[in-house]
Amino acid sequence: MADLPGSPRILIVRSNPIAPDPRVEKIARALVQAGCAVDALGWDRTGRLPAEEQREGYRVFRLPIQAEYGRGMANLPNLLRWQWGLLGWLRRNHSRYAAIHACDFDTVLPAWWVSRRGRQKLVYDIFDFYADHLRATPGWIKKIIRRVDYFAIGQADALILVDDARREQVAGSRPRRVEIVYNSPEDERPAASAEPSPAGELRLAYVGLLQVERGLFEMLNVLKRHPEWSLDMAGFGGDEAALVEAAARMPNVRWHGRVDYAAAISLSQSADALFATYDPSIPNHRYSSPNKVFEAMMLGKPVVVAANTNMDRMIEQANCGLVVPYGDEDALEQALSRLACDPDLRRRLGECARQAYESTYSWAVMAARLRKLYADLLSGPDRSEQA
Repeated sequence: MADLPGSPRILIVRSNPIAPDPRVEKIARALVQAGCAVDALGWDRTGRLPAEEQREGYRVFRLPIQAEYGRGMANLPNLLRWQWGLLGWLRRNHSRYAAIHACDFDTVLPAWWVSRRGRQKLVYDIFDFYADHLRATPGWIKKIIRRVDYFAIGQADALILVDDARREQVAGSRPRRVEIVYNSPEDERPAASAEPSPAGELRLAYVGLLQVERGLFEMLNVLKRHPEWSLDMAGFGGDEAALVEAAARMPNVRWHGRVDYAAAISLSQSADALFATYDPSIPNHRYSSPNKVFEAMMLGKPVVVAANTNMDRMIEQANCGLVVPYGDEDALEQALSRLACDPDLRRRLGECARQAYESTYSWAVMAARLRKLYADLLSGPDRSEQA
């Protein structure tokens, strides 16, 4: 483990309340284990969460700026309020930190502005490339955002991507250093696990962002035809109300609301299979490697994914799941039927999933990359010396 001398203090900035945010929490713990003092700053859009919270060795601060999810350009005033509030917080507190870890485009500009004056190291961690993530934004605005994002990438001391395939997505930028840190989970499998369902039955689980582009309505439609199958669903997002309303009419769907990470893993562990059927027409989905896929690998569960989303390549290489065309309910039904009717297939795919996690995608490997990155950055020259 690459320990960092002097207990440097690092700030992680994220535009959600970190309640939960598994990737932010994993990064914080990895840096704490390396000897860093870590704080995280998030955006509380409800205004109802604690302004400060102590976690496992690090603190979470929150800015209460009320806003909704999934409103596109209508949310621009709130996004600008968040940027202004974040800039003010950073200006007041930046001197406490040796580095700022900015997560996604909606935190990096205030972080860059403050870090270049305070000489903090700036690490830019792109979970989703912002210009390709926006759902209801005019194309000309996306082009401007892309150019500004490329500028921010070039200004950061290091760029972190969640998948090697995303290098293509940021082609045209000039990062000083690139590190690939997959969004894999820590190896924390619940001690107790439900017995596999008998042939013909199938327990599914989905915990994550609730958006129509993730194949959730298609899954509900298939489940309507199969009352012998069940789904545990949890999370939040722009299409939450419509999904919850649809699920409420189905006795084989259990809605759990927003849950913490431990509860999310427990729900996934109790399932026979997981799914991540994202729409490949969305650029970020074509480069996606979401934590649900790595959670399936860690838990030893087969996973169903959509074709042409990068996930299909990973799943086929590891032989740990099934691939279906996005939006094709018949193909989805056939894939789930294979899993339901063949418990031995589930077991074989699950064993391959676990092997892929241990050999390639474990968080232990990712945490070591993070610690080395920060050790290199914080022992190197600052920007004024580099100039």
